[in-house]
Amino acid sequence: MRLEEEIKQKTFPNEFSKAVVNILYTYSYVYVNIQRFLKKYSLTPEQYNVLRILRGQYPEPCTINTIQDRMLNKTSNASRLVDKLVAKNLAERQLNASDRRQVDVILSKNGIQLLAELDKPVSELHKQIVQLPETEARYLNQLLDKLRG
Repeated sequence: MRLEEEIKQKTFPNEFSKAVVNILYTYSYVYVNIQRFLKKYSLTPEQYNVLRILRGQYPEPCTINTIQDRMLNKTSNASRLVDKLVAKNLAERQLNASDRRQVDVILSKNGIQLLAELDKPVSELHKQIVQLPETEARYLNQLLDKLRG
């Protein structure tokens, strides 16, 4: 459905304004669908993002700062998210061997298992959300990369 119909707005000042509103509206659409899916696993999209970051680093641990730098949503509180993942037994905190002021975070066996369980359904969800052939999805990715400069 076209943006104008979705938000009940007939016109925009220009295509640039429409593009910004369209991106924000689409972000909300994507986020809500992912949030709804992950809720079944008692996860938020931000927690899932941290788990994926930890898996990308595994078997090496990550510092909270590294997690924060790699997060999709830079305004999220990485330390609080890690606390919740530790409480769910999906991640573990360890003392940093070289700097006792730093705390390392590593994916737990339960975290590894949950991510493995989620890989295929998340991939299918992404296909359902994007609803484009792979060539068009590739082009969309190129345009979004270009937009961010």
